Order: sequence, then C-alpha cells, then structure tokens
Amino acid sequence: MFLNFPLILLSLFHLLLAVEISSSVRLVCRSNESLALLQFKESLISSRDACKDPFGYPKVESWKLHGKGGDCCSWDGVECDERSGHVVGLNLSNSCLYGSFNSSNSLFQLVHLRMLDLSNNDFNLSEIPSAISNLSRLTSLRLSNSSFSGQIPSQLSHLSNLSFLDLSYNIDIIYEENLLELKTSILRNLAKNLKSLEILHLDYVNVSSELPETLANLSSLTTLSLENCGLSGEFPPSIFHLPNLQFLNVQYNVDLTGFIPEFHSSSPLKSLRLRSTNFSGQLPSSIGNINSLYDMVISYCNFSGPIPSSFTNLTQLSYLDLSHNRLTGEIPLWIMKLTKLKRLYLSFNEFQGTIPTAISELMNLEYLDLASNRLNGTVDMDMFRNLRNLTLLLLSSNALSLVSKPSSTFVQKFHVLGFGSCNLTKFPSFLQNQNELQWLDLSNNSIHGLIPKWILNISKETMQYLNLGQNFLTGFEQSPLFLPWSALEVISLGYNNLQGSIPVPPPSTMVYILNDNELTGEIPRSICSLNQLNTLDLSYNKLSGLLPPCFNNFSNSLTYLKLRKNHFYGTIPLTFTKENGLKMFDLSENQFKGQIPRSLAICTMLEYVDLSSNQINDTFPFWLGNLPYFKVLILRANQFHGAIKSPDLETSIYGFPALQIIDLSYNDFSGPLPSSYFQSWNAMKFVPTGGLAYMKAPMYLKMESCGWINQFHYSFLLMNKGTETEYDKINEFLTVIDLSSNRLDGNIPECIGNLQGLYSLNLSHNILTGHIVPSLGNITMLESLDLSHNELTGEIPQELKQLKSLSSFYVSYNHLRGVIPKGEQFDTFDANSFDGNPGLCGKQLSKGCDGSENPPTSTAFEEDEGSIFEFELEWRIVVVGFSTGIAVGVGIGYWFTTRKRS
Repeated sequence: MFLNFPLILLSLFHLLLAVEISSSVRLVCRSNESLALLQFKESLISSRDACKDPFGYPKVESWKLHGKGGDCCSWDGVECDERSGHVVGLNLSNSCLYGSFNSSNSLFQLVHLRMLDLSNNDFNLSEIPSAISNLSRLTSLRLSNSSFSGQIPSQLSHLSNLSFLDLSYNIDIIYEENLLELKTSILRNLAKNLKSLEILHLDYVNVSSELPETLANLSSLTTLSLENCGLSGEFPPSIFHLPNLQFLNVQYNVDLTGFIPEFHSSSPLKSLRLRSTNFSGQLPSSIGNINSLYDMVISYCNFSGPIPSSFTNLTQLSYLDLSHNRLTGEIPLWIMKLTKLKRLYLSFNEFQGTIPTAISELMNLEYLDLASNRLNGTVDMDMFRNLRNLTLLLLSSNALSLVSKPSSTFVQKFHVLGFGSCNLTKFPSFLQNQNELQWLDLSNNSIHGLIPKWILNISKETMQYLNLGQNFLTGFEQSPLFLPWSALEVISLGYNNLQGSIPVPPPSTMVYILNDNELTGEIPRSICSLNQLNTLDLSYNKLSGLLPPCFNNFSNSLTYLKLRKNHFYGTIPLTFTKENGLKMFDLSENQFKGQIPRSLAICTMLEYVDLSSNQINDTFPFWLGNLPYFKVLILRANQFHGAIKSPDLETSIYGFPALQIIDLSYNDFSGPLPSSYFQSWNAMKFVPTGGLAYMKAPMYLKMESCGWINQFHYSFLLMNKGTETEYDKINEFLTVIDLSSNRLDGNIPECIGNLQGLYSLNLSHNILTGHIVPSLGNITMLESLDLSHNELTGEIPQELKQLKSLSSFYVSYNHLRGVIPKGEQFDTFDANSFDGNPGLCGKQLSKGCDGSENPPTSTAFEEDEGSIFEFELEWRIVVVGFSTGIAVGVGIGYWFTTRKRS
C-alpha cells in the first residue's frame, strides 16, 4: 500500500490539473444564438427617441459579431449559462427599442431562455406573439410598458415554469386606454397551469369580467396586482387568505365589489390597496392580525363604521389611507401607537369630535389629511410644532377654528397647507417664514381687508397652487402689476370684493380664477403672455373695453373661457386653430356685437357655448352642428334672425347629435319650427337611467409633491314667466328646448314627440298655429311645457294626461276650446295656465263646461322659478400615488344647485 502512494499523488496531480484547465476555459456563446440575437437587433430600431426612461440607453448598440466583444455572452443585457453557453437571460428593459414584433422574430429561436425582460420599450402596438410558447423554459417574463396591444395569446398559459409574469401598463397615453385584453378563459388557464407563479402583474390589462376563484389555488403567489382591469362582480375573499400573499393591489376597478374578510391567524400581507373599488362593510377587528402590514390604501370605497381598536397591532404601518369612505366615530387616541406612520389620510369621512393631541406624538409623520369631516373645536397650530417631518397638512372643510399665535414659529417647511373653511379672520402669521410652499388653500374663510404685502414674498419660486377665494378681501396692500410666483400654475381669487385692475400672473399659469369681484378697467395686454392658460374666469366683475386681439396667443391651450356679466364690447376677435381643446365658451351678459367667430366650428372638443344677453347680429350657427360633443347652446336675448336652419338628414351633417340644451329665446328668428332638427337631436330621445351627476369636465395636473383635480360645472338660465334664478350645476341628463319670444310660425310637428328624454319645452310668445299635437304625450319625462301666447286652436289633447311628471303647464292666450283634461297633473294647475282661451272650460277655470261657474282651484305645486346653472369650480388635492382632497362649495339639488352670491 505504501508502494502505491506515489501513484496516488500522481493521480491527484493530474486530476487537479484537469480541474484547473477546465475552469480556465470559458464557453463562448453558441453561433446560432449570436446570429438570432443580431437578427433580433436588426428587426428593430434602436433610438433614444424611443426611450421611456431618462436613464434608458440603447443596449443593443454594443452588439457585434466580429472583433473584440464578438462573444454574445459579453453583450449588454445578455446572460449565458456557464456550462452550456446557451443564452438563458435577456434583459433589454429601457433599451430604447422601437418597431413591430411578431412570431417570426428570431428571438423565439432562443429556446433556452429562462428570463426575458422587454419592458419599457415601444413595440408599436404589436400583439404579444403566440410564438412566446416556444420559450417553454421561461421562469420570468416582463413585457410591461412596451406598447403591446390586442388579445393576450392563449399560448402564454403554456409557460408552466413561470414564477414572474408582468404584462402591466401597456396603455395609450393620449387616449388613456388599456391596450391589452385578457379573456376570462385565458385567465382561468393561467391560474390553472402556472402553478409556480409567485408574482403576477396585470395592471391596466382589460379583463372586464369577474375574477375566477381558481386564482386562489396559486398557493405560491406573493404579489397579485390587477389595477384598473375593468374587474366586476365580487372579489373572491379566499384570495386574501393565500398563504404567501404579501402584496395585493386591485385599485381603480370601480365595479368590483367585496369586503375585507376575517383573518383568524397571522397573515403575511404587507401591502393592501383597494382604492376606487366598490368594497364595503365594516373593517373587521381581526385586521389586527395582519401585523406585518406597512401599506394600507382603501380610499374611495364604501367602508363604514369605526376604525377597530385592533389597528394598534399594526405597528409596522407607515402608509394609511382611509379617505373617501363613510367611516364614523372619533379619531382614536391609540393612534399614537402607530409610531412608524408617515402618511395618514382620513379625509372625506364622517369623523366627529376634536383632533386628538396624540397626533403630535407621531414623530415620523410627513402627510396628515383630515379634511372634509365633521371635526370641531379649536386647533392650535402649536400642536404640530414637534412634527419636524410634516410637510403636508390638510384641515379644510370641517367645523374647526384654527389658531396661530403671532409668536409661533415652525422648524419644518411645509409644502402643502389646506386651511379652507377653518374660520380664519386673518392670514396666519407663521406663513411669513414658509418659503417652500407649493400648495396653499385659505379659501372660504372670513379674512377681511387687504392682502398683506408679505404674502407676495413667500415661496416665490415654489408656489404652484394658491386659493384665496371666498373671503372678504378688497385688494392688495401693495397692488402688483404682476404676481410674483414664478412657478404658479393655479390661482383662485374668486368670490371676494377685490377692487382695481387685474394683476397678471406668470407665464406658467394654467388656471386663473377672478370671478365675483369688483374689478374694473380693461384686460391688460400682458395677460396674453400666458401661453399655457387652460382656464380663465373673469365673470361677474365690472371690467370693460375691447378684448385684446392677442387673446389668440392662448387659443390652442384654452379649455374654459368665462367672461360673463361684465361690460365688454366690440366684436369677438378670437380665432381658434385646429389644435385647440376648447370646451366652454361663455361671453354672456356683455355688449358684444357682430357675428359668432366661425372658427368655433373647428373646436372639436367644444361642449358649451353661452352668448346670451349681448347684441350679436347673426343667423343661426348651423355650422356648429357637426361637433361630436356639443351639448349646450345658449343664444338668448340677442339679434339673431332668419330661419333656424335644418340639417341635411341624409348625410347627418350639422345635426347637433349630442345637443341637450338649446335656448334661442328673445331673438328674431322666423319661419317654421325646425322639424328636421327634432329628428336629429339624438341626445334628447333617450330616457336617462343613471343616478345624479352634473355636466362637468375634470382636469388633473400633477405637481412635484401632490396633484390637483378641478371640476368645472356648466350653467344654464331657464326663464319662467319672466323670472330667472341662478343655479350652479346642470344635471348630466337635463334636456331643454326654449324657442320662446321669436316670430316662429306654422304647426307644431308631430315628430317632436320623439324627444322622449326632454324635460322642458318652451315655445311661448310666437305665432304658432294649428293644434297641440297628441305626440307631446309621449315625452314622459316632461316637467315643464309652455305653449302660451301663440295662435293655437283645437282642444287640449287627452294624451297630455300621460305626463305624470308635469309640474309647470301653460297654454294661456291661444284660441283653444273644449274641456280641460281632468285628473293626474291637470288637477294641480290653476287658472293662470289656461287664461285667454274663451273656448276652454273646466274646474280649473271659473267657467264650468255646463255653463255654470266653478270656484277657482288652488294649485298643489308652486310655480317653479327659472333655473340658471352657473359654472363653478370644485377643487381637490390629490397626493401622488393616492388621493386626498378638499372640495369647495359642493351643493346638491336634483336638477340644479343654487348659486350663492354675496
């Protein structure tokens, strides 16, 4: 045995030498796979213009076959197996790739791939190729944010080794539409076949169905993200109990119902996001068993009841958003135990009581939003002095009284402050030292007098949103020609008593609100430097003069223009270009002359035009009739003349298909009623089925630390027997025709009965002849009908008894005869509805049909006052990622919301 020892040593030497040699030899990339990668490179364009990330770069530019770097295993984004040399990983995320991508692409020859990442590129609306099933060894597939579109192929469910699948955020940015669609059957197969799946991201993929219960069989799942997928039905509660689930996100599925189930044992869940779903019920006390939870966002749902005390167990919680629910009770004192809390949103609930001082012990708190609850009591700003990280504080729209001592100083630099409706009588002095504010709301308080000059010196470089509206401000202590905030995007000074001339904001301004003040003088020409201006409201002031011709400078950016009730005169100089996004155009109650600008015909987004109470001398603007979204046309009290031109029904040109409200009253139109229009006004033909909503157009703008949403509500004036009343909002389904006080003649056409969604019809004070058509009885939604002061003859049709909602009815001063219909609504109308028709008889009149006299009847309905819908601004602040908010002046009526004016 001893003699063999040298042989043993020799053998060991050769073995070690072989290992050393083999370890020093590095296998190079397979030639066929190198060629496949180069063909893939050549099939696409690599350009920085296609980069979706500022840190992205064209990785494939370094790929080449010859010379140094010819081994594909050394190429950027390529990973090879150390033993076989096969390409097993391809990471081309953020690689600035552009072009079409299909099943013939050479990429699918790389059958040994285990990881494929093509996220954050632009594949030009290509479908996900069915050849993806060739890559059967894949464990990770990432195709997010790469402009894939169409149906997700069923072959994807054949990739049974997948543990990571991300198809999220393939969206059309311009039209805000999801590009990918996933059939329910394919989703079921994914859940059935991909047993190893741990992470599933399908955000912004159109599923548009219920979730299959089989998803609860994916026991390895740690992340499930289905944001904005159009999900409906009830969310399977068993998914909450997946044994390894840590991240659950089903935000922005507004038709998805469900509840948070009981958690009988500890859950690994770390992040729960249900925002903007229809989840409801009370929060279970067992939610305290999810003690690893650090992120809980369940805002914009329908949760009710108090916050369970078991929340004290959620000691890891750093982000809690319960806003926009129906939660009740007081803000609990035990909240101090959530010491890691950084962001707390409780706004838009029904919390009562005072703000507990225990909040001052949350030393890590950065964002605190308690707006729009029922909180009361006095709040001393010193409560927040020790919260050195606090940058966002929203207390608006409660019953709070905010106190800020003159001696109070704060170390922290606030970015967002919301003190609307906080019973302030003066500007809080601590603001003088705040030089990093981005968002400041002091609206709807009782701040009197002049705006101090120090306000103009705070946060000059950072202020983006400033709302001082709805106070009693009279002007500036030091009147500026130009407002000093260089980054300003939104400023509201409306509903005050400001006097003097218009101060000009910086060119960055997008929204400028100055309505309901006492401003005088002309619009300064320097305002035309605001080439990003989206909204300008100068209504209800005492401004005068001509409109500056340079208004055309922001005709491309302008969406809402409101100059109502001033003293402007002259022609309307605006000329819009095809690129414009104008939706609202209100120049009513001024002294404008001339014609309507013909360029409105190319404003394809236009919804609302109000030029009432001017001196415009023109014919009916039939050329607005092909605008697809045009809803409201108000030309009342001008000098319009001629026939109300009918559309060409054969080609559907100029037919106003979306029109809901038209008011041409108090003009000089002549000729017959526009029967062809009655046939083409399609929006008036349908009986609404939805709930209460108002005509409005939202706008969202993201800022550095927060965002804001505003909603502009349209308005309308319904004249009723010479009475007019102002209202703020128009119901989304309201339909009105007012052609009164013109010189229209001829018969009422039968086709008017096709407008079954009509709520108000006024044809009074014309010279209409013939009979009242029985087809009016088909308009079952009709609440107001005025045919008075015409030359109508015959009887009142019995079919009008079918109008169960009719509350205002006038046929007075015609030549009607016969018996007034009995029963239903007709028993509620008094003699004023029928006066001036000697041939009529009935119990509503003192003249009985047998020749006897009847006592006058009393009406069960008061005569409706006219309804004017005013344009109002509703502000909300939305924190990045999620939301919180302040709504100013939200009133609710059935059809209209009354406009309060000081």
